[in-house]
Amino acid sequence: MSYAIIRNIKYKRENLKGIYRHNERKNKNYSNKNIDSIKSYLNYSLKDCKFTYEKEFEKLRKECNLKGQVKVVSNIACEYIITSDKDFFESIGEQETKRYFETAYRFVCNYKNLGEQYILSAKVHIDEETPHMHLVFIPVVHTTDKKGNSIDEIACSEFWKEKDSYRRLQDAFYEYMVSNNFSLERGTPSERVHLSVEDYKKITNFENAKTVLQDIKFEIPNVPSIKDFGKLVRNRDEKIQELIINPKDKMIQDLQEKNSLLTYTLERQIKTVDKAVKYEKEKKSILAENTELKEKYENIETIYSAKLKEEIKEIEKKYENRIYELENENNFLRKIINTLHKTIDKFIHWVCLKFSVSEEDEFIRNFEFENDTYLNPEKQIEYEEELEHYNEFEI
Repeated sequence: MSYAIIRNIKYKRENLKGIYRHNERKNKNYSNKNIDSIKSYLNYSLKDCKFTYEKEFEKLRKECNLKGQVKVVSNIACEYIITSDKDFFESIGEQETKRYFETAYRFVCNYKNLGEQYILSAKVHIDEETPHMHLVFIPVVHTTDKKGNSIDEIACSEFWKEKDSYRRLQDAFYEYMVSNNFSLERGTPSERVHLSVEDYKKITNFENAKTVLQDIKFEIPNVPSIKDFGKLVRNRDEKIQELIINPKDKMIQDLQEKNSLLTYTLERQIKTVDKAVKYEKEKKSILAENTELKEKYENIETIYSAKLKEEIKEIEKKYENRIYELENENNFLRKIINTLHKTIDKFIHWVCLKFSVSEEDEFIRNFEFENDTYLNPEKQIEYEEELEHYNEFEI
């Protein structure tokens, strides 16, 4: 029987860039040898991410007016990794596999009344050995402020405040998937905890162990030779060897082996922590450099953005002035045309009176017929365009 598997991981802001590049397949090369880049085109999104996870987070935080303090050490996002086993997906086929992840997506939207709007991304990976979904969301709790107003707050610790929160998650996910006709067993929640270097030092009492290891000296005590007993023990050599010397030698040998194992374990512990400290320093150094570069490019982007806005304003102003000039010119031409119409009407009326023409309309028709010209400019333009088109056709 296959299992309904859902796991949760918490992330700080500094983690979002890396998981974004992995989940959205933005890297050129991957250390994970299970990724078959040829099949990456088969991956698809149930919730598409238009920007990076950091930008999506800030965008949602602003648009949804999310409350809560966001510090450097704050967990601001969570990621569900949802899957089952390879045999299960092969047995149900492509369409049911898609329905499996769509059903899981609906579960997340409704679980703890989260809401789909707080999901940053839901990416299904088909290009690895077993299909799975990476669903990244903001852990938002729906609560009230001091005045009793309803608010949405970013609060990862509050979202997972129950001691058995992961067990509840496993139970709810299993029941939801089974209720949607998937034949699965309940997954087993993981008890593994990922520790920071400082937490590891505290739990293992690292500093004290390091000091103790430096002070330990393993020396096997000198065992008195049986000859040193002299005449007092001359006839009791075998008994002393059997009851005193041999047991003591064995005890010393056992202690030496245990102490050697302890030394080896402590040395490995110290080397591991020393390496972790070294890598943590390198990580902080790289993050500091990245922050500096980010600020530098943000400043450059701000400067060029301001310059671009100024140039756009100048161009807009230039065209606004030109449009204004053309409108004035058009108004003037319109006045000339209207005046010309009135003048022509007056001229025709004057000619008819002067030469005793009784019908002005007939006079106009005769003029237009004999001269092949319309007095109405619009009709004349239309006539000339038709004539030009006809001439082109004849050619």
